[in-house]
Amino acid sequence: MACSVTNGRSLPCKSGVGGLKAIYFAPYSTVTAALTDTAGTITLTDTETFYKYEIKGNSSLETAINSSRENGTTFYETTLSATFTFLDVATQEQIKLLSYGRPQIVVEDYNGNAFLIGKDNGAEVTGGSIATGAAMGDLSGFTLTLVAQETAPPFFCATAPTDDSTTPIDPTA
Repeated sequence: MACSVTNGRSLPCKSGVGGLKAIYFAPYSTVTAALTDTAGTITLTDTETFYKYEIKGNSSLETAINSSRENGTTFYETTLSATFTFLDVATQEQIKLLSYGRPQIVVEDYNGNAFLIGKDNGAEVTGGSIATGAAMGDLSGFTLTLVAQETAPPFFCATAPTDDSTTPIDPTA
């Protein structure tokens, strides 16, 4: 692996926006075998099984670069903070399953990007809450924190995956 910078970067226009649009969860190890990696962009095939969770507001994705000259190591720790509004039994059962496992995740943002998290090691639920709120305007729903540690940052996906839910959860039904 080369250790030298190979290109510059111009200042982009101010046309980007923040925020996450959807999260796709896949059972661990169902994604890795079907990936094609082309210069940091992953192409997913139709063989993976992903379950789409729509979100809006209060969810974020951040990757910390951890590098140590003394130890000669570099790794990336990606933290996904997700908020699912409205309390319901079906979502609670799925969150319980996510907490037991280590899913691979694709996160879709409002700029049309999709990122694969936990490509090699999966992601772990490290915390969260189930809250009813105290005031009328408070969150009644679920929060989750998932963390993935990898030797590379999250890969860009050529496209977001397809939702394989035959009957998605409707928390208000």
